[in-house]
Amino acid sequence: MTAIAPADFGRVAVLMGGWSSERPVSLRSGAAVLQALVEAGVDAHGVDVDRRVDRVLRDGGYDRVFNVLHGAGGEDGTIQGLLEVLGLPYTGSGVTASAVSMDKMLSKRIWRAAGLPTPPFMRLTADTDWGRVVKALGLPLMVKPVAEGSSIGMTRVDDAAALPAAWRHAAESGGEVMAEAWIEGAEYTVAILDGEALPVICVETPRGFYDYEAKYRADDTRYLCPCGLPAEAEDEVQRLALAAFRTLGARGWGRMDLLRDGDGKFWLIELNTVPGMTDHSLVPKAAAAAGMDFQALVLRILATTLTEDSGHVG
Repeated sequence: MTAIAPADFGRVAVLMGGWSSERPVSLRSGAAVLQALVEAGVDAHGVDVDRRVDRVLRDGGYDRVFNVLHGAGGEDGTIQGLLEVLGLPYTGSGVTASAVSMDKMLSKRIWRAAGLPTPPFMRLTADTDWGRVVKALGLPLMVKPVAEGSSIGMTRVDDAAALPAAWRHAAESGGEVMAEAWIEGAEYTVAILDGEALPVICVETPRGFYDYEAKYRADDTRYLCPCGLPAEAEDEVQRLALAAFRTLGARGWGRMDLLRDGDGKFWLIELNTVPGMTDHSLVPKAAAAAGMDFQALVLRILATTLTEDSGHVG
């Protein structure tokens, strides 16, 4: 690939903030990305996204967008649709893949149809027969919002009597709620960048699961890279992550979260199409293990907007 000069990117809008429950994380991710781009000599400008972002982008004279909006509005196809209308190339997946990946039940249905392994699940409502859920999925199980990230609204349920409260907690997000069979085993994450799987990270936390506290606040969460898997198993999980990424039509970059059970089988949990870029985030850690510092990572992600499949290219 021909060397890219900072000036080749033109004027770049770094979209952050937004109105989702992940706004605080997005602001931190966006600030880190913006600083790296500016220090690299890119003409980058932070945009704290609100409902008038279309005017800001129309009037700002931008040539492309680095999207660091997490959650609803930024990771679900909404901002991607606007950027397509405005004719602005942008980082990450397009409209359809973003919407599909944000919907955990839909993405799991697609993986299952493609023969890819993902834990059994059920949709939950106020009228759900909780006994039927336990019979179908067993205990423990995970209750989570269908369209939230950063482990917001998630509850591990060990007793059937706790299911209604777990459902109410997840439903506070305002969208659909699902239950997923619990996979007892180690958690792994695979960062994907421009068609390549980066080194696998094993996540260890003393908490019940890798929740919001463990992701963004706790100092006792361990990120193992090398991940400790035999070479064949690491290759297997990288290939599975890439297959799942492509099956959803994702592009550019992302992060696949998986679990490995006691029999050594890997299970797909979810795809994050706009992963965190904070000092606790996993994609920068995987990039560092591949010999890429944060600035190089950010520039490589932005460089994907120069290709023909990175949204509208005029």
